[in-house]
Amino acid sequence: MQADSSRVKDSLRSEARRSQRSQVNPKHPKGARARILLTSVFGPYAQDDEFGSRAINPMELYHNQVTRAQGAFSLRMFHRSWGIMMIQANISAPCTVLDFPVRDDFARELRERRFDVVGISSIIVNVKKVAEMCRMVRELSPKSKIVIGGHVAAIPGIESMVDADHIVRGEGIAWMRRYLGEDDSAPVRHPEIVSGLETRIMGMRLPEREGGTAATIIPSVGCPMGCNFCTTSAFFGGKGKFTNFYETGEELFQVMEHMEQSLKVQTFFMMDENFLLHRERAMDLLARMKKTGKSWGMAVFASANAIGKYTPRELVELGVSWIWMGLESPRAGYSKLSGTDTRTMTRELRENGIRVQGSTIIGLEHHTRENIQDEIEHAVGHGTDFHQFMLYTPVPGTPLHAEMAEQGRMLESIEYADIHGQDKFNFKHAAISREDSKRFLDWAFWRDFERNGPSLYRMSRTLLEGWKRYKNDPDARVRERFTRDAEKLRTAYNAALWAMEREFRKVNREVSDQIRGLRKEIDAEFGGVARIASRVAGPVLWWTTRREQRRLAAGKTYEPPTIIERTNWGTAEA
Repeated sequence: MQADSSRVKDSLRSEARRSQRSQVNPKHPKGARARILLTSVFGPYAQDDEFGSRAINPMELYHNQVTRAQGAFSLRMFHRSWGIMMIQANISAPCTVLDFPVRDDFARELRERRFDVVGISSIIVNVKKVAEMCRMVRELSPKSKIVIGGHVAAIPGIESMVDADHIVRGEGIAWMRRYLGEDDSAPVRHPEIVSGLETRIMGMRLPEREGGTAATIIPSVGCPMGCNFCTTSAFFGGKGKFTNFYETGEELFQVMEHMEQSLKVQTFFMMDENFLLHRERAMDLLARMKKTGKSWGMAVFASANAIGKYTPRELVELGVSWIWMGLESPRAGYSKLSGTDTRTMTRELRENGIRVQGSTIIGLEHHTRENIQDEIEHAVGHGTDFHQFMLYTPVPGTPLHAEMAEQGRMLESIEYADIHGQDKFNFKHAAISREDSKRFLDWAFWRDFERNGPSLYRMSRTLLEGWKRYKNDPDARVRERFTRDAEKLRTAYNAALWAMEREFRKVNREVSDQIRGLRKEIDAEFGGVARIASRVAGPVLWWTTRREQRRLAAGKTYEPPTIIERTNWGTAEA
């Protein structure tokens, strides 16, 4: 009888929570006095486990999706969970952010502090971890309200998969402000975000000196282009929908100037799905930079049609030093590529010192076993500094997923943990099998590495081209930025080239010779300092590179550090 009674009570509680989730504008009874815990899902991540972690899908954006075939030359770093950091900075309630916890960290927070609200942010692949964290909250902090946000909220029927009180779809700052009874239309305060941490390459962890890593700025969320496979566009409203946190160049300038002073940075990663599409805002920002003599550098995302709205000179003056550009396929028909010769665009950008990261989709509808190799060769032939390859993947919540589901082409047996575009298809392709999808994806990464060399070498080539073109530029701001970047060439990068030249001989002797040629150019351009750096530090980096290769072959993986940040606690009860 007691067991039956418990089941009835649990059922009633679950029904009550479903009722709460259906409320359009829920509000917490304590308002801004509520104590908040915002957390990412627990680690470790780079392993196969019952909660959905996968060794093929580690918590490392570049190594996972861009440079993973490059071995010890792969660029490895971790990026913070920026969404929960943004929410924390924009509420007045006592708030703790717990980033990259392990289960014990999460449990300890729940036991040692009394939280009124626990917010869990996650991507779709980690839905089992979200469910487990909800279970832990119910056990260890039963009075807490549970709020789920992030892309995991796009899963159809998520309400029945996790025991949460509220599911937040879309932009979370305004939702949390409303939930706490605060002004959801107040200006967005930007937290101080260092874009990457614990960066590693060639077996060396780079020093984390003040100002040495770009600051992340998030001007908006969503994407107006609305590609059918894009989770970001779908999550924030779909094609043509986006939310600008900063409408004008002046507003962006103020945020960037604050970051410059507080973090001592000169470079910024603009986390905006299509930053250059907003030309008026960008040119307004440029005017303010010119007026105040700022020589800032910027890494941006931009579609080819948006890049085409600017001259190379405008991009250089704006400080654009790195562009992530979707290449997809010349036959894909996406409007963002319409009328653009992306190979010529890539070459011109690199000749102006602008590093390019291309992004190509493997397994589009027109791909076959017969044409996909040529499509990959076309992508690799761009010679970008970095190249992301992703499988065509219908992700829950996207138009592509809805279309595939309607056609009965989704593979029902695929777990959410395996829907990430870096392993195998999760749908029935007309011409390519699920097993072949992985082989083609892996070959694309390898072919890019084999043909074009390590990304660090390609970056060095682009930096040298920019330096030679702009070292005597009449604009002092432009000269200052390229001089700053050139410091890396004459020291650390030239030493890395010495090691790359030797290590790459066993991969592609022709590319090894090209690396040697670039190193000689740098020697000639910068003289004794560059030559000494390569001869002294180069052998050290060659040794650390080979040591790292052995470690990776033995199964070495990396995990991000656990980070705890508290705001607005004051005299609030701990």
